Amino acid sequence: MSRKRVLLVFGTRPEAVKMAPVVHALRTAERFETAVCVTAQHRQMLDQVLAFFALQPEFDLDLMRPGQDLPDLTGRVLRGVSDVLAKWKPDLVLVHGDTTTSMAAALAAFYAQIPVGHVEAGLRTRDKRAPFPEEMNRRITGSIADFHFAPTERARANLLAESTPAEQIFVTGNTAIDALFFARDRVAAQDASYAGLLRDAGYVARDRRLVVVTAHRRENFGAGFDQICAALAELAASFADVDFVYPVHLNPNVRGPVETLLAPRVGKELPNLFLIEPLPYDPFVYLMSRSTLLLTDSGGLQEEGPALGKPVLVMRETTERPEAIDAGTARLVGADRERIVRGVSRLLTDDADYRAMATAVNPYGDGTAARQIARVLADKLGS
Repeated sequence: MSRKRVLLVFGTRPEAVKMAPVVHALRTAERFETAVCVTAQHRQMLDQVLAFFALQPEFDLDLMRPGQDLPDLTGRVLRGVSDVLAKWKPDLVLVHGDTTTSMAAALAAFYAQIPVGHVEAGLRTRDKRAPFPEEMNRRITGSIADFHFAPTERARANLLAESTPAEQIFVTGNTAIDALFFARDRVAAQDASYAGLLRDAGYVARDRRLVVVTAHRRENFGAGFDQICAALAELAASFADVDFVYPVHLNPNVRGPVETLLAPRVGKELPNLFLIEPLPYDPFVYLMSRSTLLLTDSGGLQEEGPALGKPVLVMRETTERPEAIDAGTARLVGADRERIVRGVSRLLTDDADYRAMATAVNPYGDGTAARQIARVLADKLGS
């Protein structure tokens, strides 16, 4: 039987984390000849993940440019991936989630009349401007895809409601959990080494409670980030016995308000607030594993936090991952100073409320999603 060629295309750090288990699952299956194409939509952060998961891309488009806007990026991905497809001629293109890379790569495959598989399919907020542009990226990718790997039954229901054929949808769990369990076990065996990496980044881990913060969403740029910064300053001042660690995203729309509103207060005024550089994936997993709770506007942390038993407060008004809200592992607090402060304060002062969130069942799978995807493709490709 001839081997089927599968090209996996991704460009950001979260995509790389979630696609790494799929790459390894396909490469251990004799049925496939597998290649990886990276667009490097996130260059530095992407390279860190590739190194951790021992991935060497066959095609590196290196498309990142300073100040690159969405139309520029979309056009460059479409052209670059189209050239790779013409050269390598895959039988299937696999993309992930909701990025501009995924949307444009799926479109390139459609133009080349190559089937598309969509990993983490079916997530929806029903608001095309939140998250922006990710909600529409995901919908466009889903409208093109031929194989939909949905992480949950709710994601499957979303796809069925959009008239996606049921035989094209496969509920697998989320590959983020596969990656997280691999990383968790690896970092647990090297505690001293990872504590040293955090120290080098600017945070000395102490035997006290820890709130880990991430924020980078476009819809929070401007007033939203001003509110987030005000909330962090108030929380750090109110809870002197708790550390607040914020690896600050490289985007200038994030760094601007953080450097203006928070950085001048770090140190003598707020000695328990740490603004550090973005961390590679594995030290960040170590940081999460030591945390008390996560405060974020990220999508992925809504899945990863519960898998580690960490409550997640989501600084958004809506989420494409409502399963976490329904399960009680996450809560929406918006990019609103008062709601953020109230939500974090409650978890830090109410033991019963904290335990209820920390022990709720994670709805995103058991860490076998990548193997399930490989089995589906082995069965379906060519049939």
